[in-house]
Parts: sequence; structure tokens; C-alpha cells
Amino acid sequence: MVQAKANGVDGMALALMEARAAAARGEVPVGAVVLREGVVLASAGNRTLELKDPTAHAEMLALRLACEEIGSERLIGCDLYVTLEPCPMCAAAISFSRIRRLYFGAGDPKGGAVENGVRLYASPTCHHAPEVYGGLSESEAAGMLREFFRAKRS
Repeated sequence: MVQAKANGVDGMALALMEARAAAARGEVPVGAVVLREGVVLASAGNRTLELKDPTAHAEMLALRLACEEIGSERLIGCDLYVTLEPCPMCAAAISFSRIRRLYFGAGDPKGGAVENGVRLYASPTCHHAPEVYGGLSESEAAGMLREFFRAKRS
């Protein structure tokens, strides 16, 4: 079983809270949290609509905040928890930031780039591949996304 907690901090529970907050703002419900040694360095939810920025995915925002917090572009020894499998942009940023472990909730057959799509970390040109653990709180994360898009369609 994959360890979902780091020193008692449940990174996926915090990421799910960020996803719920994103949904409440009308954003696609994706949340992300960066932890190092059980300490939350950063957390964020999607803000692409609010910021009018196509790069304002939860992962990108959390990575930026964590880098600011520690004063480095490298997040050595840090773990990222995200509610949805990262897209190619986010997967590349995770690689470049040297995240140690990536934990994600729901897989993304259409837009994912870790276990689906381009499978960036399996590419021979990938600079750094984190340890990857998918499926944490998958049903809750996927259900939140399904409900959000169902409501958008009606």
C-alpha cells in the first residue's frame, strides 16, 4: 500500500480540499499540495479562469509557491499530491523541479501525461522521473470531476 501520509499530514486530503475550493470558484476541481518531510510548503487549486492564465493549473501554482518558500527552483526531497493525473505541461514542470514523489488521484485518459498520453517520465529525454503513485482517493477525485462537468453541461 502506498503511504498517503507524511509524518501525519495527509497530502491527498489537503489536495482534495483545494480541489473543492477550486470548484466553488467555478474552476475545474483540481488541487495540489507540496510536502517536504511532512511539512506543507504550498497548496493550490486551479485558477486558470480567475487569473486568465492557461498555465495556472493547481500543480504549476503549488510548484511556484513551494519554490518561493524554499528559495530554489529545485524541490529536492519534496513530494507532490495532486487530485488528477498531470497534463504534459505540469508533468514537465514536475520533472524540472525535481519532485521526489508524485501522488495523484484520478487518471486522465484524455489529457494525462504520466500513465496516459505521452507518458513523459518513460521518455528517454526526460531529465528526472519522480516515483509515481496513482489512484490515491481516486473515486473521490474522479467523482468530483464528473459532478463538476455534469453540472456544467446542464
